[in-house]
This record gives sequence, structure tokens and C-alpha cells, in this order.
Amino acid sequence: MSLLYWQYDALWAGGIWIPMAAYLLDRIIGDPRWLPHPVIGMGQAIHRVERMIRRWSLPEHRLRAAGILLPLLIVGGAWLITWLVLLVANWIHPYLGAGLEILLIATTIASKGLKQAGMEVYRELIRQDWQAARRSLGMIVGRDTDQLDEPEIIRGTVETIAENIVDAVISPLIYALLGGAPLAMAYRAVNTLDSMVGYKNDKYLHLGWASARLDDIANYIPARLTAILLIVLSGCLRLNAAGAWQTVVRDASGHPSPNSGYPEAAVAGALGIRLGGQNRYHGVLSHRAYMGTARRHMVPDDIVQTARLMYWTGSVTIVCATVLAIGIRIGGSG
Repeated sequence: MSLLYWQYDALWAGGIWIPMAAYLLDRIIGDPRWLPHPVIGMGQAIHRVERMIRRWSLPEHRLRAAGILLPLLIVGGAWLITWLVLLVANWIHPYLGAGLEILLIATTIASKGLKQAGMEVYRELIRQDWQAARRSLGMIVGRDTDQLDEPEIIRGTVETIAENIVDAVISPLIYALLGGAPLAMAYRAVNTLDSMVGYKNDKYLHLGWASARLDDIANYIPARLTAILLIVLSGCLRLNAAGAWQTVVRDASGHPSPNSGYPEAAVAGALGIRLGGQNRYHGVLSHRAYMGTARRHMVPDDIVQTARLMYWTGSVTIVCATVLAIGIRIGGSG
């Protein structure tokens, strides 16, 4: 398996068509609940390793060093297991290997699931069932949702979709294009680690620091590429491309995450709305930096537009990778 996955000598014989097929598969079927998902296994492995480390009762400085074990074991293990499984599958038959790799990459992408979650909130808002909308939003965000009004429900949904354009679509696609299913699965392990232990609280400040930093590094380039794609697509989709650019330049760095501010700022500027503000987590109030300028009131259709931008961003990523692969192949044969 080539590190640069799109540089296969035979472009359509084991190269870019596998991530492309995986993306299309996710767009069609998403994540069926009856199909075991690798993230569940990753979560169980993270719990086991964490329990093992905590049994040692280490002081803070050693707990910080032990925190490096989590990404080493979980991320390295995800890559190695995936590589070995595909090695065996390809030994049995290349078609089995290709089919399994497509399925594995598809599990690292969540474009359909992300859109479905957003549209569920949208439908409840259209029905003016605020309580149901709050419950649906609560399934995809960590903030308290039980007291949110309509604009705040919309904001939470738009922010979640925008942020996850990177985590759930563009980053796994980029890593699949670079290193196939093993690297895509390793990225998903990085992301799962960050979501479980990458918190700056008393419990995980020392144990989770390495996992959080690795997630920041893994998403650094994809987040900025995503912002560029969103700006360009805003113009193509007759949204505010200039506003998207200005908001990214002005506001993206104000986000507490070094990466999440880029897609959120781009979406806010493209739609002419303001994201960020006061959030409540387990009863504790937290202020999130503002992204964008409120040129109008938020409406449920902003959820639809954000999901539309998410779909287009994933599709354009695949198209750009295909064009690049063809260019490399033509250049190499010239």
C-alpha cells in the first residue's frame, strides 16, 4: 500500500477509486446500526488502556508521560490491525481486499449521518416542536440543550455540522487518499481519543494532553484546506464568498480549538450569520468566541445550507484528488 495512495501506477486498479467508492458508499448508506462500527472497538480499547494506566496511581508528571501511551497504543494499534486485516484479505483475493478496504474507509466518514442528524433537528423546528428539537440537538452536541430557544438550537446545529466537516468528512478522506484504510482508521482513532480524553479538566489534563495535541496536529492542514474549499464553494453556490474569507481571516483564530474555528468561521461568513456565544455545559456557563457578523436572524434553512456546503466540500475534495492523480499519471508517463 503506497503512502501516497493516489500515486498508484495503475490509477484505477487499487488507487483513488477506493476512497472515492468509500465516500459514495457513505453518502448512500451512512452507518447502518446493524453493522458493527470500529469506533466502538476503539472506545472500548481506550477505556481498557486508561484503566490500566490509572491502576499505577502515578504522580502528575509521570501520568503526563504515561499519557503518550494512549495515542501510541490506540492509534498505532488501529493502523496495524487494519493493515494486517487487509493483508490477509488481499492474500485471499484482491477483490475481497478492495471491498473490505472500501467498507473500512466508509466507516471513518460520516457525511450522511451528519446530514441526517442536522435534518432531524431541522424537521422538528419546522414543526415547531421545540422540545423534540432540543432532544435531537442534545444527541449531537455536548452542551446543555434543555433551555435553548429556536435561534440557539439553530446555532448549535450549524456549529456542529460546520465543525465536523473537518473531523467527519475532509480529514478521513485526506488520510484515506494518502494511506488507504490503515491511515484513515488511524486518524479515526486520533479523533476518538480526543473526544474521550482530550479535555482540559482535572481528570484528563495530564493523561489526555498527548491525545488532544495529536488531534490538533492531524487536523491542522485539513481544517485550513476545508476553509479554502468552503470559501470557493460559497461563491459557486451563490452565498457570500467575500464574507466567508473575511470571517476566516478575522475570527477563526479566536476559537478555543486551533482548527474548529476555520470551518465555523467560513460557514458563518458564507451565510451572513454569527456563531459562538454563551454555551452551558453541565450547568456551567462558557463563552465561545463569536464567528461572523449577524447580518440577519438565523433561520432553520441555515441548517440545510450548512449540510449542503458539507456535501459539496466532500465531493470537491474527491474531484480535486482525482484530477491531481490523473495529472501525476500523465506527467509520469510523459
